[in-house]
Amino acid sequence: MSETHRPSWTPDAETVGHANLTSVMDDLGFDAYEDLFRWSIESRAEFWQMVIERLGIVFAEPPIQILQGPADDPVWLPGARMNIVDSCFTASDGHTAIVYRRGGAEHRMTYGELRGLVNRFANGLTAYGIRTGDRVAIAMPMTIEAVVAYLGTVALGAVVVSIADSFAPFEIATRLRLTDPKIVVTQDRFERSGRTLPMYEKVVEAGAAACVVVETSGVPLRDKDVSWDQFLSDDRTFTPIPGPPDAHMNILFSSGTTGEPKGIPWTHLTPIKGAMDGFFHHDIHADDVVAWPTNLGWMLGPWLIYATLVNGATMALYDDAPTERGFIDFVRDAGVTVLGLVPSIVAVWRSTDALDGAGWTDLRVLSSSGEASVPEDYAWLMDAAGGVPVVEYCGGTEIGGGYLIGTVIQDAVPAMFTTPTLGLDVRILDEDGQTADEGELFVVPPSIGLSQELLGRDHRAVYYEGLPTADVPLRRHGDHMEQLTDGYYRALGRVDDTMNLGGIKVSSAEIERTVGGVEGISEVAAVAVSPPGGGPSCLVVYAVPAIGVEPDLDAWKGEMQQALRSELNPLFRVEDVVIIDELPRTASAKVMRRELRERYE
Repeated sequence: MSETHRPSWTPDAETVGHANLTSVMDDLGFDAYEDLFRWSIESRAEFWQMVIERLGIVFAEPPIQILQGPADDPVWLPGARMNIVDSCFTASDGHTAIVYRRGGAEHRMTYGELRGLVNRFANGLTAYGIRTGDRVAIAMPMTIEAVVAYLGTVALGAVVVSIADSFAPFEIATRLRLTDPKIVVTQDRFERSGRTLPMYEKVVEAGAAACVVVETSGVPLRDKDVSWDQFLSDDRTFTPIPGPPDAHMNILFSSGTTGEPKGIPWTHLTPIKGAMDGFFHHDIHADDVVAWPTNLGWMLGPWLIYATLVNGATMALYDDAPTERGFIDFVRDAGVTVLGLVPSIVAVWRSTDALDGAGWTDLRVLSSSGEASVPEDYAWLMDAAGGVPVVEYCGGTEIGGGYLIGTVIQDAVPAMFTTPTLGLDVRILDEDGQTADEGELFVVPPSIGLSQELLGRDHRAVYYEGLPTADVPLRRHGDHMEQLTDGYYRALGRVDDTMNLGGIKVSSAEIERTVGGVEGISEVAAVAVSPPGGGPSCLVVYAVPAIGVEPDLDAWKGEMQQALRSELNPLFRVEDVVIIDELPRTASAKVMRRELRERYE
């Protein structure tokens, strides 16, 4: 293993001087980032107090202190009352909050205009009978209406249920069943790469009780449903309803090792973590324009809202596929300065030379998350984008942001993480529970942003029970990581049976349930494997033929792909089907998927 890695980008004096990190280090008297990081984990209450002050978090009633209780079950900001939406509108009314492309034209919305729409939606919810604590699902692309509905719901003290627009009706139905929202906000149809895709139709098929529908093409609505324009109140005044910091404001889903998706409540505290990551690590300033192709069903959708608006910056939204030239031109025309991506987008751009002549003169920071990066792709990206850094970002829904990341004041090495995020240390342990350079990564609590509840599950059992004894409390996260001899971190996939396919976490059980009904197959096991050169995980299905059946690989693979597309997620792709006589199992009859991964690799 190489001990040193050549950076593709090194910060210059202007970048360092402009960085939020530099300002904070100067104010606190730290000469090096390492000193700031050490203080952030040794003095966590003081660190988070500083973060709250820097971000300008608004309280209806201030906390009596920052932190109480044990590290694995902390009480943050006791005595406080707040609504995080207040912290999203500290910028001046005339400052641009959102720039977005729709129908080929670019539009801008100020903070004052956005607040007015958010208030109209909150008043519409009130008139409909939605109250504090009620749940409102949002299943639609990341549009201006989605952002308004999200913030209006949270302002009311209600709880957003986030559902990805790419989900099949069965998966939408599962999330509706687990959360029982009183209403679903959706869109009739949307366009992607010249194709018209249904949304309202899928939500209705999923069994939504009632819908608010953004109409774009005249699709007829059910009698009990209402159009967006009719739902909005004329009243543009509304005061966000404060509550305790740990009140739920968003439920997102992340699959675990069982077939049922894991519901993770975000509280009014959680956005502080995402906004902190944006401020310190992504270096978001009030004059920045931040874009990240995403949706509210993935944690980066809510993250984008809070990391942008809490920091008083401008959010850039695009209404079509990010792999095509239209998005590349939008980045230029909108003046995007901070751009987040997933590696699959970069791979398409590189294969088509899409950034040739992009003219991204305003861009100064790239970020990447969702799946493992390919070093060669990201070395190309840094150069093709005009010599800017990629801040690699690894975290999770249950963290509210990242735990490994980079900064703009340190060298950037393609596909490598530079540091744990401020305020959140990590440990890597081998299978014997000993500190190691490679193994399972554990988070060291406490931190604002870390989940403390799960829907219908024992949070302590999932994240804390049965862990090795260490010098600090540990929290399970499930990632396989390696710390290299020169200090960088590299992601090696998952240690459990959760896969990360195209930036979407999904359990083996969900995949197997979907593809296991193919005629002629008696058993299946799904695993995610990493390509030899690194990069996003690939889905491999091991199949045991039924007795007396001659395997038909091409047909089986096609049927599995069709099942995934129609029943689970059209973004998932079967890379390979492997015939096996029997699945390896433990003494307790559990399938040994790790062994199958190792066989394939």
